[in-house]
Amino acid sequence: MTKHLNPASLARGDRDLIAIRAAMNILDKWGCNNEQQQNILQLSRAALYKYRHSDTQSASLSHDQLTRISYLLNMHSALRIVFSNPENVYGFMAMANHNAYFNGATPLSFIEGGEFGNLHEVAKRVDVLRGGLAG
Repeated sequence: MTKHLNPASLARGDRDLIAIRAAMNILDKWGCNNEQQQNILQLSRAALYKYRHSDTQSASLSHDQLTRISYLLNMHSALRIVFSNPENVYGFMAMANHNAYFNGATPLSFIEGGEFGNLHEVAKRVDVLRGGLAG
């Protein structure tokens, strides 16, 4: 039997660690390198290493970082709804997109610099794929 965690029962540091590791896992599967992940998540090199490789038991993330993670998790969820093929779920962000906004660039190229506005805009466009409203 699978045991599910109740997020409300976890301490904030535990929730933050689960969130950052989930986001890093998604970014790994999207093909992001460490520098891209640092930019997107607004983490220092040391923090990225600590959360990925050490046996640290908690994390302390800012509101901005948690919002960024929320966007990433929502994009991942939307891609899983839209695509049944794992290659598309995880490859979409690195595929050339000829939508007017992307103009042949990849969604990842828009977010890899870490600008919050670009992350927001890409998240809106990914959400539209699953039937969300643009706006």
